[in-house]
Amino acid sequence: QINFVACQLFALLAAFWFRIYLGPSHASSAVRHAFATLFGIYFAVFCFGWYSIHLFVLVMMNYGIMNMASIPNIHRYSFVVAMGYLTLCHISRIYIFHYGILTTDFSGPLMIITQKITTLACQLHDGIGRQAEELTAEQNRLAVKTRPSLLEYLSYLLNFMSIIAGPCSNYKDYIAFIEGRHVHMKLLEVNWKQKGYDRLPDPSPTGAVMYKLCITLLSLILFLTLTKNFPMAYIIDNEFLDKTPFLSRLGYLYVVTQAAKPKYYFAWTLADAVNNAAGYGFSGVDERGTFRWDLLSNLNIWNIETATSFKMYIENWNIQTAAWLKRVCYDRAPWYPTALTFILSALWHGIYPGYYFTFLTGILMTLAARAIRNNCRHYFLSSVPLKIAYDIVTWVVTQLAVCYTVAPFVMLAVEPTIKFYKSMYFHMHILSILVLLVLPRRP
Repeated sequence: QINFVACQLFALLAAFWFRIYLGPSHASSAVRHAFATLFGIYFAVFCFGWYSIHLFVLVMMNYGIMNMASIPNIHRYSFVVAMGYLTLCHISRIYIFHYGILTTDFSGPLMIITQKITTLACQLHDGIGRQAEELTAEQNRLAVKTRPSLLEYLSYLLNFMSIIAGPCSNYKDYIAFIEGRHVHMKLLEVNWKQKGYDRLPDPSPTGAVMYKLCITLLSLILFLTLTKNFPMAYIIDNEFLDKTPFLSRLGYLYVVTQAAKPKYYFAWTLADAVNNAAGYGFSGVDERGTFRWDLLSNLNIWNIETATSFKMYIENWNIQTAAWLKRVCYDRAPWYPTALTFILSALWHGIYPGYYFTFLTGILMTLAARAIRNNCRHYFLSSVPLKIAYDIVTWVVTQLAVCYTVAPFVMLAVEPTIKFYKSMYFHMHILSILVLLVLPRRP
């Protein structure tokens, strides 16, 4: 954890230096690729020692696949090799290293690299192996028309901005950033002459970085104060279960789930700030004319805490991973895309049983929430009071459903998970099944 924070803080300083002294106007694309790659390799070795060899082995194996495999199969081979290698490493952490120790916990960067490898393979397959009319608008926009060079490939996968904590970005966006086209591409989507500008503005990420660093600091404080004092394990403590009524246990479940969030807020927001400090992550201009630096943001805290549907919660939590799952699985699955996407998400996270309890429960919750929304929501839109009442009820139910679903994700093992669900009387599972049995399917 200390190495992680030290690397990310050093990466933040390196990112400012990279933007100021190695900007596109001061250095060639090759130089920017080289420095981004070398810094990334150094951070990986510093954090994980010789275990970082796993990252480099996977990268080079898939570089070989990318250059030797036929285009119709390149995304399949890359997916199987990357996910297979990641799964073997997950298994080693459980059965060889006893659920992972800090010096061997290289799985985080390996998970990000797996996302990038499969993303690039699919987009390369779209760009070379498929016709434009076969693609969706997004697939067509992100399709890669030529195989990257070794330097471009290494820079995309191992750059210092994302190697430790991500997030995964699209290959074309990253190359546009390195070549200095990233911001201009987004600015050209707006008619600046109509707004009174004689030339394109030059948006600075400094304000966005400072704002995100404030969130990072607040998240760190909450982590140090709340997370340690409200452990998830307490909700299955025998004394707690014997003395606490069911509704009180539900309330405490919400509290401990809230206490578990700040570490994710800290890591993801700091990673976002690092990319922004380097000049990467500009997403355009909003309707108020404000420059947005959220292209790589991994979460929207306000939307998470105010979510009134399971779908809304998922869409704003780990956003870039959700986008990756959509692009490599949901949009390409021949059948049962929702179920396959949840299963892939569980497999990508690891092989802890708790992950599978969470994601299989998540499938049930998603389908039940969708059925309720499609059958009931329109009855509450006729007046403001009804809509407010509907939003309040759905907020409470959504937040408790999420807490119920993600508890095994934190507990990891089978025994505490079963004990927890027994203490909750499996109420969310039962209610979800009843909803799916009773309510008709509507589009």
